[in-house]
Amino acid sequence: MSIVRNNYSADAIDARLLLALIEHPRATTIALAEQVGLSRNTVQARLVKLEEQGILASFERRVEPDTLGYPLTAFVNVQVAQRQLADVGEALAAIPEVLEVLGLSGQTDLLVRVVAADADDLYRIAGQILASPGVERTNTALVMRELVGYRITPLLRRMTEPRRAKR
Repeated sequence: MSIVRNNYSADAIDARLLLALIEHPRATTIALAEQVGLSRNTVQARLVKLEEQGILASFERRVEPDTLGYPLTAFVNVQVAQRQLADVGEALAAIPEVLEVLGLSGQTDLLVRVVAADADDLYRIAGQILASPGVERTNTALVMRELVGYRITPLLRRMTEPRRAKR
């Protein structure tokens, strides 16, 4: 999956619709239409467009790993033999504790978010990553505290402002 998905750019109406979905994720199309002041057909068409364009991603609910017995989160910086990047991606996807893998520019090739039950479990997972064919070097950093969790709402709210500054 690429970070840059397409050339489609959400507008203020899309932002209002997405904010309504964040507020009421189980809302019907009719309820969303009433909330944002659009017709049901317009809302339905926009939702389809947002899904087709990859803007409206998976409906997978966010489950906190600690509730599943994984209270530790760490980021593993991975350096990869470039010709084996696809193989490394497949190997990392096979490790259940790997939640996310991002390709980076710079000296580190991949940033891997992992969860673990405890320090010994993290050691095991880091060893699995390092043993993956194509991985040359790793560096692990333990998350001590989350200061700002993943969020998109502030950007959507900014888009709905009447005279937002262009950036």
